[in-house]
Amino acid sequence: MTDAPLPNLAASSGAAVPRGRVAAWALWDAGSAGINAITTTFVFNRYLVSGDFADPATVAAHGKAAALVTLQSQFGLASTLAGLVVFLIAPVLGQQSDARGRRKLWLGVNTALVVATLIALFFVQGKPPFLLMGLVLFGVGTIFYEIAAVSYNAMLAQVSTPKNVGRISGLGWSFGYLGGIVLLLLVYVGLVSGSDPNFGGVLHVSTADGLNIRVVELVAAAWTLGFSLPVFFAVPELPKRSTTKQVGFFRSYGVLGRDIARLWKSDRNTVMFLISSAVFRDGLTGIFQFGAILAGTVFGFSAGEVLIFGISANVVAGVSTLLVGLLDDSLGPRRVILISLIGLVVAGLAVFFLHDGGQSVFWVGGLILCLFVGPAQSASRSFLTRVTPQDKQGEVFGLYATTGRAAIFIAPALFTLFTVAFGAAYWGTLGIVVVVLAGLILFLFVKPPTTIRFAEPVVEVSVTDAH
Repeated sequence: MTDAPLPNLAASSGAAVPRGRVAAWALWDAGSAGINAITTTFVFNRYLVSGDFADPATVAAHGKAAALVTLQSQFGLASTLAGLVVFLIAPVLGQQSDARGRRKLWLGVNTALVVATLIALFFVQGKPPFLLMGLVLFGVGTIFYEIAAVSYNAMLAQVSTPKNVGRISGLGWSFGYLGGIVLLLLVYVGLVSGSDPNFGGVLHVSTADGLNIRVVELVAAAWTLGFSLPVFFAVPELPKRSTTKQVGFFRSYGVLGRDIARLWKSDRNTVMFLISSAVFRDGLTGIFQFGAILAGTVFGFSAGEVLIFGISANVVAGVSTLLVGLLDDSLGPRRVILISLIGLVVAGLAVFFLHDGGQSVFWVGGLILCLFVGPAQSASRSFLTRVTPQDKQGEVFGLYATTGRAAIFIAPALFTLFTVAFGAAYWGTLGIVVVVLAGLILFLFVKPPTTIRFAEPVVEVSVTDAH
């Protein structure tokens, strides 16, 4: 049986999309700063690997430095396990949300679970017995966010047209960075800044048992909830494909396997893009993930200085993403990605070779890196949207998340390998550069999209009945 084409949406017909709908969609990205900027990049991740959670027995036997290394390895394991879960379930959930017309529903469910996880992190006190709880919640929150992002990314085709998909994608990313700027400023001034080690920020919140950092998570939860709500009122749900018979969750893996095989036969360029982007996106993630670590261990930044750098990094990344998004539709996403990756490799090498120059080198080199990270991420999303049929957006963006998670170990592994092999943390910078360079080389084999598939009527082979 063959599926009937989806009813025309604004994106598929080329009609203008209401600005309010676009803004509501982009605001979800701003809300994601609660988990991206606060929890996984600049604040709570550093809290979990701080001396507050160090095992006293390990400190007594091997010293504090060894205890901190153990904490970092445990944190890495939690992140890896979360990535494995996303790797296994993201494409199937995306596939089912497409077929059942529940894309917005699942975005709402997973966003709510992210908010609940952020609230739960408030109860992770800065003591060794609370480490496992913190790691589990950190991993669970990451899973819920990544699954929510599958639905969110897939909705790009519902709020853009073939003429402005690059600009709208860039707008979303820039909103995410803008949200990070404002939120980091709020928590820095209110809860982190100050010279008194017993109290944080102008709110004078106690630092005992990490209370000020835990309150940051409550602020992050409120922020995420508030900015996520508009998309559920302004963006319509994906129409249900009534002619398609549904299959159960586990049988969906068989359908997924057949879809991947069909995609390989019919569109190897998309498969090659998924592979190459998995590698270079892992490098992009590594730049932010390990940037804060390098700032402290190699360049001597304090916790407050890391937050200030994080705010500056979000400003640079947000502005560049917004401006380059305007060029995406004229230059094409492939050129934007190539220019961005080349810029990242050059800037990364500069930071590595000039590391003896002190904090000024990190400030200049790090901000240049941020100049290219956002455009590469935004153009990757618009590239995939251009080559994916409308009713396959969720499934293919699920594969996008899956391939990204399949490669998630590469940057951490090379960062650690280079650091251990050469006995200095700054060598980890070179490890991340190698990952980005490998992704760049693979991407050279990806051809630019010749048509915008989501603007065309879609005819797909149906899934057989589950019963």
